[in-house]
Amino acid sequence: MHIKDVDLNLLRLFDAVYRTRNVSRAAELLDLTQPAASQGLSRLRTLVHDPLFMRSAGGVQPTPKAQRLAHPVRQALATLEQALGETAGFEPALSRRTFHIHMSDIGEGRFLPELMVALRERAPGVRLETRPLPRVQITEALDGGRIDFAFGFLPTVKETQRLKLLEDRYVVLLRKGHPFTRKRRNGAALIAGLRELEFVAVRSHADTLRIVQQAQLEDRLRLVTEHFMVLPAIVRATDLAAILPRNIARSFEGAYAIVEPAFPARDFVVSLHWSRRFEADPGNRWLRGVIGELFRE
Repeated sequence: MHIKDVDLNLLRLFDAVYRTRNVSRAAELLDLTQPAASQGLSRLRTLVHDPLFMRSAGGVQPTPKAQRLAHPVRQALATLEQALGETAGFEPALSRRTFHIHMSDIGEGRFLPELMVALRERAPGVRLETRPLPRVQITEALDGGRIDFAFGFLPTVKETQRLKLLEDRYVVLLRKGHPFTRKRRNGAALIAGLRELEFVAVRSHADTLRIVQQAQLEDRLRLVTEHFMVLPAIVRATDLAAILPRNIARSFEGAYAIVEPAFPARDFVVSLHWSRRFEADPGNRWLRGVIGELFRE
């Protein structure tokens, strides 16, 4: 095989299939139809004289030759993307670019208001779209360009670039004047006392459910919701307690009390994640600089 015979799009397809281990998902990342992706893969197999990927449960697995090719191909694509990005440049005041961001509903409440104020002043034509994804898909979506950034406490998201934004911890939110707050307790006594409470939990935030389980409070759950942002109204109107990040709890003014039990693994770090592939992209570099300036502790 000679380099003149290789279409750059075939290398992008190879890289996408290698990363996703799934031809259909690779086609989706590259905005191709399934037949077009299969045809491109067949062409590449003919060029390299190797099947490259073999069918397996749930997708495909790379052959030894594909494994040897994977790193050089990814490195070459990243180098080319970086060179083109540096040539293109980025002018915030003139840009009409749309950035796609993974963010939970609670992250939207914490970060978007201040970020949108900054963008209106510095880049009025730039647009943001949030795209919440399952954690297992985030790295793939960043590498494939489906999203530009991911905000949050994402310990399972590996092989990304990241910027630490803030440290936080999980606390218990109660309505102001709740009978539980009249007793002064700490340490083990406070943890044990939580069994006096009834809780509301959020299905889409696994870490709060983990704390409920570790504290053996599952039988004290009275409501499970899909989103965090409904919690203040529920807590204010009832005697239900909610477990949520302190940073968020402290933003609710007036009718609330915060209790800080020593939950196991209650402390966590919120970071900004992006792909190594787009490290040198001028727009990516500019926006993560703005985010770091606004939110980094």
